[in-house]
Amino acid sequence: MRTFIRLTDIHKQYGTQVILDGASVEIGEGDKIAVIGRNGAGKSTMCKLILAAEEADHGEIFLHDDLRLSYLEQQDPFLPDESVLAFLMRYSGGEDWRCSKLAGRFLLNQALLERPVSALSGGYQTRVKLCAMLLREPNFLILDEPTNYLDLRTLMLLERFLREFNGGFLIVSHDREFLMKTCVTTIEVERGRIVHHPGTVSAFLAHKQEAREQALRFNANLATKQRHLEDFVARNRARASSATQAQSKQKQLERLQGKEIDTELPQVSITIPPVEARKGPALRIEDLAVGYPERTVAEGIRFEIERGHHVAVVGDNGQGKTTFLRTIAGGLALKAGALKWGHAIRIGCYAQHVYGSLDEKQTVQGHLERQALDGQGTIPTQQVLDLAGCFLFRGDDVKKRIGVLSGGERSRLCLAGLLLGRHQMLILDEPTNHLDFETVEALAEALAAYNGTILFTSHDRTFVSRLATGVIEVQAGAVTMYPADYASYVYRIEQEVRESSIAERPAKGEAARDDEAKALRKTRRAELERWRGQTRKLEREIATLDTEKKDLERALAAAYDATQGNRLTTVTARLDAAEAEWLTASERMQELEAE
Repeated sequence: MRTFIRLTDIHKQYGTQVILDGASVEIGEGDKIAVIGRNGAGKSTMCKLILAAEEADHGEIFLHDDLRLSYLEQQDPFLPDESVLAFLMRYSGGEDWRCSKLAGRFLLNQALLERPVSALSGGYQTRVKLCAMLLREPNFLILDEPTNYLDLRTLMLLERFLREFNGGFLIVSHDREFLMKTCVTTIEVERGRIVHHPGTVSAFLAHKQEAREQALRFNANLATKQRHLEDFVARNRARASSATQAQSKQKQLERLQGKEIDTELPQVSITIPPVEARKGPALRIEDLAVGYPERTVAEGIRFEIERGHHVAVVGDNGQGKTTFLRTIAGGLALKAGALKWGHAIRIGCYAQHVYGSLDEKQTVQGHLERQALDGQGTIPTQQVLDLAGCFLFRGDDVKKRIGVLSGGERSRLCLAGLLLGRHQMLILDEPTNHLDFETVEALAEALAAYNGTILFTSHDRTFVSRLATGVIEVQAGAVTMYPADYASYVYRIEQEVRESSIAERPAKGEAARDDEAKALRKTRRAELERWRGQTRKLEREIATLDTEKKDLERALAAAYDATQGNRLTTVTARLDAAEAEWLTASERMQELEAE
């Protein structure tokens, strides 16, 4: 496999903040890579350097001459009143039939192609940008947070396309399930370094944890051996009969080297102050109609939400999820019907636009402390600062005035303040946007343990799966309690996407379809045999390495030898890598066998 992208000894900092510090990585032409790391670690910076949107302070960036790079634009490249088809043709330089054909793969039908892009929902606009990106016929893609604002159906369409894409890509995302379904290798950006691992995100995280634990055990055993040697040298150095042995042990002691272990980064741990536990309904909805003065989005809505339940609001973008939530939260007037709240229900609301109402003269800490006081209880200052730290306001950041914060920082501040407010009910519209991998998982854990009521929408399947105890579906002018759990809802959408995708494919003659099917089966068989061969080869290597590792461990338990110790380190590292490669190969083999 050719190297398409190489970063060598890259240094990059903004002011006094060091982002990349001697980072290096090689990326092959067909690599399908998940990029993970904490906010501010340098994930987006790495992507911008590759795209030449920014320059490194020092180091070299190599891009292969055959590299055709395309990326998902974060800014909207649309012209005013430009139709979808006109934009696709202008952006790609392609003919109308070619643009329409690829648009069909993202379920952009003829009616949508004729509409102005500006009239589409955020999810559909992202479909349009994805289609435009792919019309340029790239062989490598860079997708920085592509899942933000995508509905489940669009997310599945993107996953399917990426699995079939005949090229490589880098994906920066906090959505673990999306990364697991699309990527087979992992890059972690951390502490100024870039580490490329040949396994999935889950395999990498497991390997990283095991490697750390192994290094800790090695160093602990080494420390014990050092104490024994030091004791022997101290007791025998002055004796003529044992001075030679003492000198030998001293040299052995000087050769001992422990494994370098990075200090653990602060673990994200979010604690939401509990609220008073009560029984009965938190909210009863009776014949509710929601919408705007000029149109009704949904009507005839009737159901109850019990206290303590965590209910996900799901549905395609543009169907009315946000309209429904804004109406419940009081941001839109009821068009008909009634909302009846349970006794002593205080409502806290989070939406992507709420930061516009913040007092720009107030500091981060001042805002959070005021939110904590509004909760009618006393929350220690340290707890306030701890939660601020979870949302990346650390040290002097808490003294910043809100007026200097970015949109993402303000969103995180609003969410942190909301969690301190001791609300009996939380209404959350996409709370995971602008958060990193670790914070999303910590937030899901904290909200799952929260004893209040939650009504929320999110496109992060892992987050929803961990949090939702019930599901409300917004679709085709109706808002109803879904009769099954979230896993069942996801399965139904998967089936619908599969059927829609088949229906959107252009008709072909029977002979052409047969030829295409035969070619596809032949390609899959060849790939399956390749992965089977790789799996068998790895199994033999793992067995050999495992035997050697056990022999070395037995020998070292009897008497320490530096050469054997170094060999054990090498064997263990290769064994871990081989097991991760075997896992990736096995997963791909199972996918091909199931197709």
